[in-house]
Amino acid sequence: MDVKDILVEINSRLPFYNLLAKDLYEVTGESREARDERMAWWREARFGMFIHWGLYSVAAGKWNGIPIPHYGEWIMHNGQIPQRQYAKLADRFNPVKFDAGEWVGIAKKAGMKYIVVTAKHHDGFSLFHTKLSKYNMVDATPFKRDVIKELADACKDNGMRFGLYYSQLDWLHAGYSFIFAVTPKFRKYLDFMKGQLEELLTCYGPICELFFDGEWMPQWNMKLGAELESFCRSLQPNVIINNRVGKRPILCMVPWAAPFTMNTTCGDFETPEQFIPEHIPPRDWETNMTMNDTFGYKENDDNWKSSGSLIRKLVEIASRNGNFLLNVGPTGDGVFPEKSVEILSEIGNWMKNNGDSIYGAVGGPLNKPSWGRTTRKQGKIFLHIFDWPASDLVVSGINEDIYNAYLLSDPARRPLNFKKSIDKLRIDIPRCAPDSGSSVIVLETNRV
Repeated sequence: MDVKDILVEINSRLPFYNLLAKDLYEVTGESREARDERMAWWREARFGMFIHWGLYSVAAGKWNGIPIPHYGEWIMHNGQIPQRQYAKLADRFNPVKFDAGEWVGIAKKAGMKYIVVTAKHHDGFSLFHTKLSKYNMVDATPFKRDVIKELADACKDNGMRFGLYYSQLDWLHAGYSFIFAVTPKFRKYLDFMKGQLEELLTCYGPICELFFDGEWMPQWNMKLGAELESFCRSLQPNVIINNRVGKRPILCMVPWAAPFTMNTTCGDFETPEQFIPEHIPPRDWETNMTMNDTFGYKENDDNWKSSGSLIRKLVEIASRNGNFLLNVGPTGDGVFPEKSVEILSEIGNWMKNNGDSIYGAVGGPLNKPSWGRTTRKQGKIFLHIFDWPASDLVVSGINEDIYNAYLLSDPARRPLNFKKSIDKLRIDIPRCAPDSGSSVIVLETNRV
């Protein structure tokens, strides 16, 4: 064995990759121009919906009447529920209220441009009609419908892009639920995984994004990730794939470590979870975040973030050139929790008036001013004001010529009076903030 083979072998025994293993990932020979073209819609979209739905949604965060802590989709692990008992949830999974068109409509009204739904999570249960296992939505539940097919069709009908989450970690094939579970007959499982991905990438139309997860399983390594990425691209060359197809650094979930861990070579983009990186990663990135404390539905989780705080997070992410994948955990009956629908509706109202400052925008000229954030696009600077001043807004650090200023949510685009000196811009603003969460002032510039 040469040094590279030895490193691959070492890496295959670790939950997360070591620094030396980073270079073992074989990057495709795609040109920068081709990559930019493939990523263009994703960078324009900025805002998507994550959907975690499965057998765990039926459990709703409890087992035998006892609340199980942490994420709802991890209940099999966190409750140490035997596989045979957990599988009985399929007998109760009959989401008669499920309406794919309604789900897509809620996402669209919220201003979201793409949806990513869990085709298979760590528990090994498939939401689609796979021919490789009977442990799926059609064959194992009374519902008998392929919800992935229905969602894919609803997205197509509504002009929404459709993406899939897929977990490499599979407790069903491991035979037990443990975060670092080892899978017997691993090569056979790899064939199963590729077979399922081939089904997903050939039977459900264009897949905009593949969100892999569970790559910390001990038998997964960078070489396998590179092979899987190439396999998926051979079926859908334009699919956008996250970095978890390979293997992330061990501190990937720690916010302060982001500058050291958000520079992988796997897939197309980084995936900070539940936080916004302080420093802008050197390549594309997407924060995935919950509206309350869990991804999968838990009936007792009422710790909801406000729409205003989520709007500010969306602005924060766009100001750092990232995407925001905001999660919904539908119930076992097939509906979105009422509070999540309310929050999404409020975000949608804001996006209806202010979406131009998010879609296709990049970071603006000012880094974290005291009053808010900035984004920009050709000929425009957007001032996102979180803390509305009691008098005039004073902006320092904009060196470009300003020709006009107005509130983005004002349909009449009535000009705001402003005065610019060498180092400051003073804008006359209304007494009250026009929008909750973030009020946006547009500055028209000569920059192209």
